[in-house]
This record gives sequence, C-alpha cells and structure tokens, in this order.
Amino acid sequence: MFQNLDKLLSHMAAKCLALLLYFQLREKITLSNSWIAFCQKNLSEYPERDKALYCLSTLTIVMKEILKDTCSQKTEILKQFLTPFNTIFEVFYNSLFSQHFENHQDFSKIVNSLICFLELLELLIASRIHLKLHFTCQRILFLKPSCVLDVISWPVQAFVKRKFIIFIKKCLLCKVGEDLCRGSVPALMPPDDHLDVDMLALADAVLQAVDLGLLRTLSVHGKPSHFGGDEVQPGWEHVPGPDYVILRAASLLIIRSLEIKFQNCASADEMKVDLQRFMSELLTFLKRHLQPSLQSHNLCEWLSRVFVEQDDDMLEAAKALLGIYLKLTRKCEATESLTQEKEMWNHHTHENGYNPHCIFLFLLKTIVFDSTVLLDFLISSETCFLEYFVRYLKLLQKDWDHFFTVCKYFDVTESKDSVNIYCCISSLVQDSSSNWTEPGPLAVLSHHRNAHACVCHASDASSEPLNQIVLSKEAYTTLPANSLSPCRASPSLVDYDSSDDSEEESTNQRLANSRLTSFHQEAVKKIQDRIGTSRGEKELSLKPQSRPLVPKESNTPFSVDCDLASDSTASQVGICYRTVKCFEELRGAIYRLQKKNLFPYNPTALLKLLKHVEAIYNKSLNPLYNSGILFPQTVFP
Repeated sequence: MFQNLDKLLSHMAAKCLALLLYFQLREKITLSNSWIAFCQKNLSEYPERDKALYCLSTLTIVMKEILKDTCSQKTEILKQFLTPFNTIFEVFYNSLFSQHFENHQDFSKIVNSLICFLELLELLIASRIHLKLHFTCQRILFLKPSCVLDVISWPVQAFVKRKFIIFIKKCLLCKVGEDLCRGSVPALMPPDDHLDVDMLALADAVLQAVDLGLLRTLSVHGKPSHFGGDEVQPGWEHVPGPDYVILRAASLLIIRSLEIKFQNCASADEMKVDLQRFMSELLTFLKRHLQPSLQSHNLCEWLSRVFVEQDDDMLEAAKALLGIYLKLTRKCEATESLTQEKEMWNHHTHENGYNPHCIFLFLLKTIVFDSTVLLDFLISSETCFLEYFVRYLKLLQKDWDHFFTVCKYFDVTESKDSVNIYCCISSLVQDSSSNWTEPGPLAVLSHHRNAHACVCHASDASSEPLNQIVLSKEAYTTLPANSLSPCRASPSLVDYDSSDDSEEESTNQRLANSRLTSFHQEAVKKIQDRIGTSRGEKELSLKPQSRPLVPKESNTPFSVDCDLASDSTASQVGICYRTVKCFEELRGAIYRLQKKNLFPYNPTALLKLLKHVEAIYNKSLNPLYNSGILFPQTVFP
C-alpha cells in the first residue's frame, strides 16, 4: 500500500505501520527483523532503490511518537529503536547530499527525499538535546555540515532553501523539536561538552559558507501567502517585498554563529576582525532588500526592522549580540586603557550595528515604551527575554554614561525625523577648555567624561546653513526630568493593574499628570523665550537653574545643527526619561503581582536591578523628584 497512487492512502498506511512499531517498542516487543532489513536495504542503496521515501516516512512518524510520549522510559525506547539504523542513516546522508542535482530528470523525487529526511534529521538532533543520547546518527549534521549548507545553493525551489536555512537556525539556537518535546531543556542537566564541540563545528561551517557567498544565493523576494496558496487572485494587487522569514533566519545564522565562535576564541583582535567582516556582509545584504533601506546614521536599527514581526527571534538576536558585546568588552578592558582606544571601540559598535543600548532603545520604541508588553515577555516562557533583560540591566548599571549619550542622540534624531540626519561625534578633547571642532560623519557616540557628542547637519546641502544651537548639559537643566508628559500606554493583553489599590493609584497618577503638564508648559515657555531673544546667534547657551539631568561627572555637550522647535522641547529629555519611567511602571506591576503570589517565579533579583537603575537615574534629577511631585505616594521595596 506504500506505493498506492492514492497519496492519502499511502500516507495512512505508513502511519498505521509506524503506530504498530511504536506499540511494539512501548511494550518491549522485538521489532520485525524483516521490516528492519527492508529499511536498511532501501536506505543504504539509495538512490537506486525507490522505496527509501516510504521508509523515511515510517521512521519519522515513529520518532515523533517517541518524543511526544510522556513516559519515563522513552530514552530506553529510543535507544532500542535507533540501534539497528545508526550506521545506515549516515550512509543515506552521504548518498542524498552527494547527488548531482542537474543530472536528474525527476526533481520531485529528490525534493521529497530532502524534505522527508530533513524532518527525520531534526528529530534525531532533538532527541540528542532533550534525551541526552549519543548515537553517531545524531551527530551527522555536525560532522558534515557543509552537505546541508550546500543545498541552499542548489537549483531547487525557494521553499526548500527556506526549510533548510530555518532548520540550521533552529539547530544553532537548540530549538529543534521544541514543538514535540514537552517542556524546554531542563536547566539543571549536566553540560554536554560533545554538543558544544559540535555546535562550534556547525558555526564555523556557517561562517565559512557566508565567506563563500551564501547570502548571495538566497532567494529573498517573497510571494504573498494565502490559505489557498501563493497565487494572487484577479482584482487583488500584489505589493512586492522581501521574504522576512529568510531575512530573519539569515541574520540569526550569522549572529548566533559569531556568538558560538567567540565563546571559544581568546584573541580580541581576531574577534573584532571577524565581527566587522561578517556584520558588514550582513548589513550590506539587508540594505539591498529592506524598503526603505537602512539609514547610515544608526545601523543598529536593522534588528528591530527585520524582527518586528517575530518576538522570539528578535530577542534571541538581541541576546546573542549582547553576549558578543560583553565578551568583546571584557577582552578590550583587559588590553585597552587609553580613552582614545575606548572611543574607537564605541565607534565600532555603532558602525557595525550591534551597540546594545541602541538595540534596546529601538526595542522599546517598537513597543511604544509600554511596560505591560515587557511584563508579558517576562511572564511568557516562549522567549528568552528574562535572560536578555537581566544581562542588559547589569550592563546598564556599569555603562550609564554611554547609555545617556545614546539617549541624547535618539532625542535629537527624533526631533528631526523628517530630515535625514547624519551622526557626527567629535574627537577626544584633551581638557575642558579645548575648543570644539566639527567631527566627521561616522565618529563614535562617546560615553567618556571628557568626550563631546553631537548630531550634525542634514544632508540637504543646497539649502542655507541652519543656525547652530548648542545644547550643553546646562541646557538640559532648564527642563526638569518630570517635564515630559507621560506617554499613553497601549492596551495590554492582561490588566495587570487591577488590584484593590488601583483606584488610589489612578487618582495619584492623574494628580501627577496634571503637575507634569504644568511643568512641561512652563519649561516650553522658558525655552521659547530664550530662543526668541537669541534667534540671530549661532550658539545659544542656557544657564543652569536646577540640578543637572546628566550624570554629575559628565562633561558631554550636545550640538544640533537645526532650529529648536517648541513642540519638540520635551523630546530633548524624552528617551532617557521614558525608559526609566517604563522600568518604574514595570517594577510596580511585578511587585503587585508578587504580593498576590501571581508572578510565575521569584522576581526579587529583577526588582533589585530595576530599582538600582532608577536610583542611578534619580541621582541626576532635581529636588522636585525628592519632593514627591514626579511619582507621588509610590512605595516599592
């Protein structure tokens, strides 16, 4: 019945046989020797034998049933099942991927074999990760990864290439078979050193393939997807665009491979060279396909642009880039002590699109600084946000000055988002009395105390030069930190604020909002008055009237080569305030859930990290914060 022309009947026959075999394995009944010999003969003599596909279908269904089972003996069951096929799978692997595709007339036969064996290969790797078995057939991908990678360059249909690149991505993320294996990999399981070695081999093979032009062979021009297929019906207009599934998978392939390689690399210089080469290749690839294209003033935007529709992949990419940054930072701190070298290091992070502060701020902008979305991420078990968020908060505590500098750059860019603004950062100043000179267009955002930071003129050189307004740290003191009117949060999936004291909190919040509005209006009026009296000057210096919002020890001025609009005054302190405000709201929601024992794990360490970040921010605020005007009657541990 396997060879019946009725495909449904043939599939049902294979499934019935597989369920019978699984029942025998479960009940410890010896498998049929004739069936084992039949499979061994057809798989080992592929492609001469045309029944290999039926054997693969049956074996795949049996593997699925074993992995889906919740019994405690499924490791022994799988061991009994794989033993007769351990060497046969490797023989079939070599035969399948060594074929010369152009010499075959029946393309469908090869494609069906590829798809079916790819599914079985994923199950073999999943069983290794989740059940900790060590058969040779579970390692064949890692022993010969180039065979699978070569398929991406074969003249096969785009969906086949898509399946293979997604499969490799899942292998690098250790997410193969996660929909079948109940629960994630236990955190307390002993480390698998052999798996680490195999992952490194796969990562090296991916990077080598990228060097040889893997990205140029990918078919990125996607077709519209419908329930009835990918054909556009008459009367419907097809809007062309890239296949974001491929863009996300290719991006994660490179990032995750770099992270794995750097975990086993000791040379900081070698890591920098590799990172620059491969990130440059990736960004060039993305620029060709993203519409509108990536802007040169902040290449870190690529991650939120590519992964905006896939939260789990976006957070995996952000976590991998953060891991790369932390690894390189530790290496650089051990070898570099000069401020100029650290400036060049910061420039490297922005130029290659992996600055962790930019990436996190773009993530917050994507969710409109909605703390309830972050809370959903923290509660969900489908993303790695908790691990990423904790690591980022620890970095933020040590790297606050750099974060603050990046925030100022975001503020200025947002205020002129309708104009192409190119990033300019000044060179290192030797002392506080040095004169400011106009920097180059790709200089680094500085986080050191004696460095300057600026955002320079728009690219429209045909118009008259705009009056230059210099906003030093004194300029920020004219705007209290609480002068920014709170953003209206988007609705959440769950009303986390519903509690007994929610009515009192909402009353306090309305009071705070009214006070914030009055402070905002007063600050706007002050700025407008100052601009109105000094419109003809090329530089506008504002005297401090309160404690500075910037860190006390920072001497970082900011220059904007544009007019200061009254409606964008709040944005001059917007991003930093909105970020900390989002953290404060998140901490409050977590604390309320913890009081009612509704949080799924112990969030004490996370609450301490959030509170510490708020404390760092509060040190730079004016006395209005301490008087209770900004967040009145808010008490957290």
